[in-house]
Amino acid sequence: MTEIPTLAEVKEAAVRIAPYAHRTPVLTCRSLNEMTGATIFFKCENLQKVGAFKFRGACNTVFSLTDEEASRGVATHSSGNHAAALALAARLRGIRAHVVMPKNTKKVKKEAVESYGAQITYCEPTLEAREETLVGILEETGAVEIHPYNDPRIIAGQGTAAMELMEEIHDLDVILTPVGGGGLISGTALTVSGLGHAAEVIGVEPKGADDSCRSFYSGELIPSVNPRTIADGLLTSLGDLTFAIIRKHVADIVTVEEDEIISAIRTVWERMKIIIEPSSAVPVAAVLNYKVETVGKKVGIILTGGNVDLEKMPW
Repeated sequence: MTEIPTLAEVKEAAVRIAPYAHRTPVLTCRSLNEMTGATIFFKCENLQKVGAFKFRGACNTVFSLTDEEASRGVATHSSGNHAAALALAARLRGIRAHVVMPKNTKKVKKEAVESYGAQITYCEPTLEAREETLVGILEETGAVEIHPYNDPRIIAGQGTAAMELMEEIHDLDVILTPVGGGGLISGTALTVSGLGHAAEVIGVEPKGADDSCRSFYSGELIPSVNPRTIADGLLTSLGDLTFAIIRKHVADIVTVEEDEIISAIRTVWERMKIIIEPSSAVPVAAVLNYKVETVGKKVGIILTGGNVDLEKMPW
Protein backbone atom coordinates (compact mmCIF):
# COMPACT_ATOMS: atom_id res chain seq x y z
CA MET A 1 0.00 0.00 0.00
CA THR A 2 1.28 3.44 -0.91
CA GLU A 3 0.85 6.51 1.26
CA ILE A 4 -2.63 7.86 1.95
CA PRO A 5 -3.01 11.32 0.38
CA THR A 6 -3.55 14.37 2.55
CA LEU A 7 -5.98 17.29 2.30
CA ALA A 8 -3.04 19.42 1.17
CA GLU A 9 -2.58 17.08 -1.79
CA VAL A 10 -6.26 17.36 -2.67
CA LYS A 11 -5.90 21.14 -2.66
CA GLU A 12 -2.75 20.88 -4.81
CA ALA A 13 -4.67 18.65 -7.22
CA ALA A 14 -7.42 21.25 -7.47
CA VAL A 15 -4.89 23.87 -8.56
CA ARG A 16 -3.13 21.46 -10.92
CA ILE A 17 -6.24 20.40 -12.82
CA ALA A 18 -7.95 23.80 -12.87
CA PRO A 19 -6.66 24.75 -16.36
CA TYR A 20 -8.03 21.50 -17.83
CA ALA A 21 -11.04 20.19 -15.87
CA HIS A 22 -14.52 21.68 -15.69
CA ARG A 23 -15.87 22.99 -12.43
CA THR A 24 -19.11 21.09 -12.81
CA PRO A 25 -22.47 22.52 -11.72
CA VAL A 26 -24.44 21.54 -8.62
CA LEU A 27 -28.09 21.02 -9.55
CA THR A 28 -31.28 20.53 -7.56
CA CYS A 29 -34.63 19.02 -8.51
CA ARG A 30 -37.85 19.91 -6.70
CA SER A 31 -39.68 16.75 -7.76
CA LEU A 32 -36.88 14.48 -6.53
CA ASN A 33 -36.85 16.36 -3.23
CA GLU A 34 -40.60 15.78 -2.91
CA MET A 35 -40.24 12.09 -3.82
CA THR A 36 -37.56 11.46 -1.20
CA GLY A 37 -38.30 13.93 1.58
CA ALA A 38 -34.69 15.11 1.35
CA THR A 39 -33.02 18.20 -0.07
CA ILE A 40 -30.63 16.83 -2.65
CA PHE A 41 -27.70 18.56 -4.33
CA PHE A 42 -26.32 16.77 -7.38
CA LYS A 43 -22.65 17.33 -8.26
CA CYS A 44 -22.82 16.77 -12.01
CA GLU A 45 -19.64 14.99 -12.99
CA ASN A 46 -21.60 13.60 -15.94
CA LEU A 47 -20.82 17.05 -17.40
CA GLN A 48 -17.08 16.71 -16.73
CA LYS A 49 -14.48 16.27 -19.52
CA VAL A 50 -14.82 12.74 -20.99
CA GLY A 51 -18.24 12.61 -19.29
CA ALA A 52 -16.98 11.37 -15.94
CA PHE A 53 -15.28 12.34 -12.66
CA LYS A 54 -12.37 10.09 -13.65
CA PHE A 55 -10.79 12.95 -15.58
CA ARG A 56 -9.96 14.68 -12.30
CA GLY A 57 -7.73 11.89 -11.02
CA ALA A 58 -6.19 11.07 -14.38
CA CYS A 59 -5.40 14.71 -15.08
CA ASN A 60 -3.84 15.21 -11.65
CA THR A 61 -1.69 12.12 -12.06
CA VAL A 62 -0.50 12.78 -15.61
CA PHE A 63 0.46 16.37 -14.82
CA SER A 64 2.21 15.20 -11.63
CA LEU A 65 4.68 13.09 -13.64
CA THR A 66 8.25 14.22 -14.08
CA ASP A 67 9.38 14.99 -17.62
CA GLU A 68 11.37 11.73 -17.65
CA GLU A 69 8.34 9.69 -16.57
CA ALA A 70 6.06 11.44 -19.04
CA SER A 71 8.45 10.76 -21.92
CA ARG A 72 7.83 7.02 -21.45
CA GLY A 73 4.07 7.36 -21.81
CA VAL A 74 1.38 6.03 -19.51
CA ALA A 75 -0.60 2.78 -19.38
CA THR A 76 -3.61 1.41 -17.50
CA HIS A 77 -6.45 -1.09 -17.55
CA SER A 78 -10.02 0.18 -17.46
CA SER A 79 -13.57 -0.69 -18.49
CA GLY A 80 -14.05 2.76 -19.91
CA ASN A 81 -14.15 6.06 -18.04
CA HIS A 82 -10.65 5.92 -16.54
CA ALA A 83 -9.35 4.83 -19.93
CA ALA A 84 -10.90 7.83 -21.65
CA ALA A 85 -9.77 10.15 -18.87
CA LEU A 86 -6.18 8.96 -19.05
CA ALA A 87 -6.18 9.10 -22.84
CA LEU A 88 -7.34 12.72 -22.84
CA ALA A 89 -4.98 13.77 -20.05
CA ALA A 90 -2.08 12.18 -21.93
CA ARG A 91 -3.06 13.94 -25.13
CA LEU A 92 -3.21 17.27 -23.30
CA ARG A 93 0.33 16.70 -22.05
CA GLY A 94 1.48 15.42 -25.45
CA ILE A 95 2.46 11.89 -24.39
CA ARG A 96 1.48 8.34 -25.37
CA ALA A 97 -1.28 6.37 -23.62
CA HIS A 98 -1.74 2.57 -23.69
CA VAL A 99 -5.04 1.14 -22.45
CA VAL A 100 -6.12 -2.44 -21.72
CA MET A 101 -9.90 -2.83 -22.05
CA PRO A 102 -12.18 -5.85 -21.58
CA LYS A 103 -13.73 -7.14 -24.79
CA ASN A 104 -17.23 -6.51 -23.44
CA THR A 105 -16.68 -2.79 -22.76
CA LYS A 106 -19.58 -0.69 -24.04
CA LYS A 107 -19.18 0.66 -27.56
CA VAL A 108 -19.55 4.31 -26.52
CA LYS A 109 -16.61 3.97 -24.12
CA LYS A 110 -14.39 2.17 -26.64
CA GLU A 111 -15.04 4.91 -29.19
CA ALA A 112 -14.27 7.63 -26.66
CA VAL A 113 -10.87 6.13 -25.82
CA GLU A 114 -10.04 5.74 -29.52
CA SER A 115 -11.05 9.35 -30.20
CA TYR A 116 -8.48 10.61 -27.67
CA GLY A 117 -5.70 8.76 -29.45
CA ALA A 118 -4.86 5.95 -27.01
CA GLN A 119 -3.47 2.60 -28.12
CA ILE A 120 -6.08 -0.02 -27.05
CA THR A 121 -5.40 -3.70 -26.31
CA TYR A 122 -8.46 -5.88 -25.67
CA CYS A 123 -8.57 -8.77 -23.18
CA GLU A 124 -10.97 -11.15 -21.48
CA PRO A 125 -13.36 -9.46 -19.01
CA THR A 126 -11.63 -10.57 -15.82
CA LEU A 127 -9.38 -8.65 -13.45
CA GLU A 128 -6.68 -11.29 -13.86
CA ALA A 129 -6.69 -10.93 -17.65
CA ARG A 130 -6.61 -7.16 -17.42
CA GLU A 131 -3.65 -7.16 -15.07
CA GLU A 132 -1.68 -9.80 -17.01
CA THR A 133 -2.19 -7.97 -20.30
CA LEU A 134 -1.10 -4.70 -18.75
CA VAL A 135 2.09 -6.27 -17.39
CA GLY A 136 3.03 -7.30 -20.91
CA ILE A 137 2.46 -3.79 -22.24
CA LEU A 138 4.49 -2.22 -19.43
CA GLU A 139 7.40 -4.56 -20.14
CA GLU A 140 7.21 -3.88 -23.88
CA THR A 141 6.82 -0.08 -23.79
CA GLY A 142 8.37 1.04 -20.50
CA ALA A 143 5.28 3.16 -19.86
CA VAL A 144 4.34 4.38 -16.39
CA GLU A 145 1.41 2.46 -14.91
CA ILE A 146 -1.50 4.64 -13.77
CA HIS A 147 -3.80 2.51 -11.64
CA PRO A 148 -7.50 3.36 -12.04
CA TYR A 149 -8.05 3.95 -8.32
CA ASN A 150 -5.39 2.53 -5.98
CA ASP A 151 -3.04 5.49 -6.42
CA PRO A 152 -2.79 8.50 -4.05
CA ARG A 153 -2.58 10.93 -6.98
CA ILE A 154 -5.79 9.51 -8.45
CA ILE A 155 -7.54 9.62 -5.07
CA ALA A 156 -6.45 13.22 -4.46
CA GLY A 157 -7.76 14.24 -7.86
CA GLN A 158 -11.12 12.58 -7.28
CA GLY A 159 -11.40 14.37 -3.94
CA THR A 160 -11.62 17.71 -5.75
CA ALA A 161 -15.24 16.99 -6.75
CA ALA A 162 -16.33 16.84 -3.11
CA MET A 163 -14.25 19.91 -2.32
CA GLU A 164 -16.08 21.91 -4.97
CA LEU A 165 -19.45 20.58 -3.76
CA MET A 166 -18.75 21.63 -0.17
CA GLU A 167 -17.51 25.04 -1.28
CA GLU A 168 -20.97 25.67 -2.71
CA ILE A 169 -23.13 23.81 -0.17
CA HIS A 170 -21.69 24.31 3.30
CA ASP A 171 -23.85 22.25 5.64
CA LEU A 172 -24.54 18.89 4.02
CA ASP A 173 -25.62 16.07 6.34
CA VAL A 174 -24.74 13.21 4.00
CA ILE A 175 -22.66 12.74 0.84
CA LEU A 176 -23.32 9.67 -1.29
CA THR A 177 -21.08 8.18 -3.96
CA PRO A 178 -21.06 4.91 -5.89
CA VAL A 179 -18.33 2.41 -4.98
CA GLY A 180 -16.31 0.44 -7.50
CA GLY A 181 -12.58 0.45 -6.94
CA GLY A 182 -13.02 3.07 -4.24
CA GLY A 183 -11.09 6.01 -5.68
CA LEU A 184 -13.97 8.46 -5.57
CA ILE A 185 -15.36 7.56 -2.17
CA SER A 186 -11.82 7.54 -0.73
CA GLY A 187 -11.07 11.00 -2.08
CA THR A 188 -14.47 12.24 -0.95
CA ALA A 189 -14.09 10.86 2.59
CA LEU A 190 -10.56 12.22 2.98
CA THR A 191 -11.67 15.64 1.81
CA VAL A 192 -14.72 15.77 4.09
CA SER A 193 -12.66 14.62 7.06
CA GLY A 194 -9.75 16.94 6.28
CA LEU A 195 -11.99 19.97 6.00
CA GLY A 196 -13.63 19.13 9.31
CA HIS A 197 -17.14 18.87 7.88
CA ALA A 198 -19.77 16.91 9.79
CA ALA A 199 -21.25 15.24 6.70
CA GLU A 200 -21.39 11.44 6.74
CA VAL A 201 -19.86 9.82 3.65
CA ILE A 202 -21.81 6.75 2.58
CA GLY A 203 -21.04 4.45 -0.33
CA VAL A 204 -23.58 2.65 -2.48
CA GLU A 205 -23.04 -0.33 -4.77
CA PRO A 206 -25.14 -2.84 -6.71
CA LYS A 207 -26.24 -5.96 -4.86
CA GLY A 208 -24.73 -8.01 -7.69
CA ALA A 209 -21.31 -6.43 -7.12
CA ASP A 210 -21.26 -5.97 -3.36
CA ASP A 211 -17.63 -6.77 -2.54
CA SER A 212 -17.13 -3.35 -0.94
CA CYS A 213 -20.07 -3.80 1.38
CA ARG A 214 -18.94 -7.28 2.38
CA SER A 215 -15.38 -6.04 2.89
CA PHE A 216 -16.58 -3.08 4.94
CA TYR A 217 -18.59 -5.24 7.33
CA SER A 218 -16.13 -8.12 7.58
CA GLY A 219 -13.11 -5.88 8.11
CA GLU A 220 -11.21 -7.89 5.50
CA LEU A 221 -10.62 -7.11 1.83
CA ILE A 222 -12.88 -9.45 -0.16
CA PRO A 223 -12.26 -9.43 -3.93
CA SER A 224 -15.19 -9.36 -6.31
CA VAL A 225 -15.87 -12.66 -8.10
CA ASN A 226 -18.04 -12.69 -11.24
CA PRO A 227 -19.96 -9.48 -10.41
CA ARG A 228 -23.19 -9.00 -12.34
CA THR A 229 -24.71 -5.55 -12.68
CA ILE A 230 -25.85 -3.04 -15.26
CA ALA A 231 -23.54 -0.55 -13.52
CA ASP A 232 -20.47 -1.56 -15.54
CA GLY A 233 -18.29 1.11 -13.93
CA LEU A 234 -18.61 -0.63 -10.55
CA LEU A 235 -17.33 -4.10 -11.44
CA THR A 236 -13.83 -3.67 -10.01
CA SER A 237 -12.71 -4.63 -6.50
CA LEU A 238 -11.36 -2.29 -3.85
CA GLY A 239 -7.60 -1.78 -3.61
CA ASP A 240 -5.67 -2.03 -0.36
CA LEU A 241 -5.18 1.75 -0.28
CA THR A 242 -8.82 2.62 -0.94
CA PHE A 243 -10.01 -0.02 1.53
CA ALA A 244 -7.80 1.41 4.27
CA ILE A 245 -9.26 4.88 3.71
CA ILE A 246 -12.83 3.57 3.57
CA ARG A 247 -12.46 1.67 6.85
CA LYS A 248 -11.26 4.81 8.62
CA HIS A 249 -13.40 7.55 7.10
CA VAL A 250 -16.58 6.10 5.53
CA ALA A 251 -19.72 5.82 7.69
CA ASP A 252 -21.50 3.03 5.82
CA ILE A 253 -21.87 1.14 2.54
CA VAL A 254 -25.30 -0.02 1.35
CA THR A 255 -26.54 -1.89 -1.71
CA VAL A 256 -29.34 -1.50 -4.25
CA GLU A 257 -31.07 -3.91 -6.64
CA GLU A 258 -30.82 -3.84 -10.44
CA ASP A 259 -34.44 -2.78 -10.96
CA GLU A 260 -33.90 0.07 -8.51
CA ILE A 261 -30.88 1.27 -10.51
CA ILE A 262 -32.81 1.19 -13.78
CA SER A 263 -35.73 3.06 -12.23
CA ALA A 264 -33.35 5.69 -10.85
CA ILE A 265 -31.80 6.24 -14.30
CA ARG A 266 -35.25 6.88 -15.80
CA THR A 267 -36.26 9.15 -12.94
CA VAL A 268 -33.21 11.38 -13.35
CA TRP A 269 -33.53 11.48 -17.14
CA GLU A 270 -37.24 12.31 -16.96
CA ARG A 271 -37.24 14.73 -14.02
CA MET A 272 -33.85 16.45 -14.33
CA LYS A 273 -33.44 16.27 -18.13
CA ILE A 274 -29.80 15.19 -17.86
CA ILE A 275 -28.13 11.96 -18.96
CA ILE A 276 -26.50 9.76 -16.35
CA GLU A 277 -25.00 6.30 -16.73
CA PRO A 278 -26.03 3.34 -14.54
CA SER A 279 -23.15 3.78 -12.07
CA SER A 280 -24.30 7.35 -11.40
CA ALA A 281 -27.81 6.14 -10.65
CA VAL A 282 -26.72 3.79 -7.85
CA PRO A 283 -26.67 6.39 -5.03
CA VAL A 284 -29.84 7.98 -6.44
CA ALA A 285 -31.51 4.57 -6.15
CA ALA A 286 -30.41 4.36 -2.51
CA VAL A 287 -32.20 7.62 -1.66
CA LEU A 288 -35.30 6.85 -3.74
CA ASN A 289 -35.66 3.48 -2.02
CA TYR A 290 -34.79 4.66 1.51
CA LYS A 291 -31.67 2.52 1.82
CA VAL A 292 -30.08 5.46 3.65
CA GLU A 293 -31.72 7.72 6.25
CA THR A 294 -32.00 10.98 4.33
CA VAL A 295 -35.53 12.24 5.05
CA GLY A 296 -35.32 15.82 6.24
CA LYS A 297 -31.59 16.00 5.53
CA LYS A 298 -29.39 17.91 3.09
CA VAL A 299 -27.84 15.31 0.83
CA GLY A 300 -25.00 15.59 -1.68
CA ILE A 301 -24.86 13.03 -4.49
CA ILE A 302 -21.96 12.85 -6.91
CA LEU A 303 -23.32 11.91 -10.34
CA THR A 304 -20.22 10.16 -11.56
CA GLY A 305 -20.71 9.96 -15.31
CA GLY A 306 -22.97 10.21 -18.32
CA ASN A 307 -21.53 7.75 -20.83
CA VAL A 308 -24.31 5.46 -22.03
CA ASP A 309 -24.81 3.34 -25.12
CA LEU A 310 -27.98 4.82 -26.58
CA GLU A 311 -28.49 1.70 -28.73
CA LYS A 312 -28.72 -0.55 -25.66
CA MET A 313 -30.91 1.14 -23.11
CA PRO A 314 -31.88 -0.99 -20.07
CA TRP A 315 -35.59 -0.43 -20.67
